[in-house]
Amino acid sequence: MEKKTAGALGRMGEEYAARRLEQQGCEILARNYHSRFGEIDIVARRGELLLFVEVKARKGGAMVSPWEAVTPGKQQKLLLTAERYLMEHPSFSALQPRFDVAAVYMRAGEIVKMEYLENAFTA
Repeated sequence: MEKKTAGALGRMGEEYAARRLEQQGCEILARNYHSRFGEIDIVARRGELLLFVEVKARKGGAMVSPWEAVTPGKQQKLLLTAERYLMEHPSFSALQPRFDVAAVYMRAGEIVKMEYLENAFTA
């Protein structure tokens, strides 16, 4: 089996999380949205919520859990990037923003489960 790079694992995790969000009735508005502050993996809408989702893919035995990887510094970058998204898309400014984290776990190159933490942090 071909060894997957960290980037490939991340893309697999993001694709899986996006599909799961769509299955739960979310509309995916953006993937890998970039600003000068950072990147948001998924921007989605569910009803009156605007979801900013950070996806963390991990192989078994990873040294840092997905939750620990969303450090206060990373949270600040996500907040600033979300503000930039809202400035560029004022039609979504009436929606309630929420910051979620999706933890995608893999073994032998296959996704084995996803844990999803709603409202993982606040502004």
